Amino acid sequence: MGDGGGRDAQLKHTGLRPGWTTGACATAAATAAYTAVLTGDFPDPVTVGLPKGHTPSFALAVEEVRADGTATAGVVKDAGDDPDVTHGALVRATARRLPPGSGVTFRAGPGVGTVTRPGLPLEVGEPAVNPVPRQLMRDHVARVAAEHGGSGDVELTLSVDHGEEIARSTWNPRLGILGGLSILGTTGVVVPYSCSAWIDSIRRGVDVARAAGRTHVAGCTGSTSERTVVAAYGLPDDALLDMGDFAGAVLKYVRRHPVDRLTLCGGFAKLSKLAAGHLDLHSKRSQVDKGFLAELALQGGADDALAAEVAAANTGLAALQSCTAHGVPLGDLVALTARDRALGVLRGAPVAVDVVCIDRAGEIVGRSAVHGP
Repeated sequence: MGDGGGRDAQLKHTGLRPGWTTGACATAAATAAYTAVLTGDFPDPVTVGLPKGHTPSFALAVEEVRADGTATAGVVKDAGDDPDVTHGALVRATARRLPPGSGVTFRAGPGVGTVTRPGLPLEVGEPAVNPVPRQLMRDHVARVAAEHGGSGDVELTLSVDHGEEIARSTWNPRLGILGGLSILGTTGVVVPYSCSAWIDSIRRGVDVARAAGRTHVAGCTGSTSERTVVAAYGLPDDALLDMGDFAGAVLKYVRRHPVDRLTLCGGFAKLSKLAAGHLDLHSKRSQVDKGFLAELALQGGADDALAAEVAAANTGLAALQSCTAHGVPLGDLVALTARDRALGVLRGAPVAVDVVCIDRAGEIVGRSAVHGP
C-alpha cells in the first residue's frame, strides 16, 4: 500500500508507521465499487485523496460485479503501528445505481452499526458512517462520475467482516450504536498511539449523556471504578465515560460542553498523577511522584520520618498504606488536590467536580467534597 502524497512528517522521527482509518478504507472501497458499476472494471490499486493532502493507494481484497448491476469492493484496514482493534478488518462497499437526483445514500451492511440514541453527529436510525467519511465518499463518487459519465446517484452499503463482534470491545454499544462498528476518521490517517478514536469516544459519550438529559456524569479509569460510582451514585450506563488515561480529554471537552456535575473516579496512583498536574495518566507518559505525595502527607500531619517513608515507597499504593497506618488521610488529600486541578482545567465552566480514589479491589480510599466554580 503506497502513499503518493507522503506520510505525516511529524511522525518520521518516531519510527512508527501511520495507518488508515475505516473512513479512508471505506472511501477506497466505495470508489472502486462505483467505478466497477460504471465500467465493469475495478481500479486496483485504488487511489484516494484525503483531507490533508495524503493520496494513499489501496490494494483490493474483494472484487465482485453481480448480474443485478451492483458491485462490491473490499479493502483490508492497515492501522500501521497503532494498537487499533479494527486493524486487519475487511471493509466492504457495495454500490448500486439510483435514479437521477437521488444523490449518494448510505446503508449499514453487516458489521456496521446503526445510531439508536440522540447526541451523536448523526440522526437516530442512520448508519454509523460519520460526516467526514460521508463527504469523502460523496467527493470521490462525483470524481468517478465525471471521469466515466455517471450521474453520481448511488447507494453505498458499507460492511465490515466480523464488525459486530469487534464492536463489543469499543464504546459503540454504550453510545447507542448497535449492530457493529462506526466508519470513522477526520483526516483518514491513523497516528500511532494518538488514541484519537478513544478520545473521540469520550467526546461522543459526553454528547450522548447531555442529549439524554444527564446532569451528573462520571469519568472512570476502568471497569472497577465504574462499578464503584454506580454503587455510590446509581448512575445509568449512558452517564459513564470510559476515561481511561485521558483525564485531560474529559475535562477539556466538558469545559466546552458543560454538565452540572462531573465525578472523576480511578485508582489512587493514577489520580495522584492528576493531582500532580498530569492530564495523561498512562504509565508511559507520566509517573507517580512520590516526592509530591510526601509533600501532601506533610500537609496532612505526617512527620518527617513518615514523609521520608512515603518518598521512598516502591509504589503509590505502598505510600498510601504507610499513611493510613499513621492516620494521615493521603487518599483524601490526593482526591482534593486532583479535584482542584480539574477545576483549574475547567477554567470556571459551570461544572461541579468531585473525585473518588479507589484501591485495586474497588474500595474507596480517598474522596473529595463536591465543589464548583
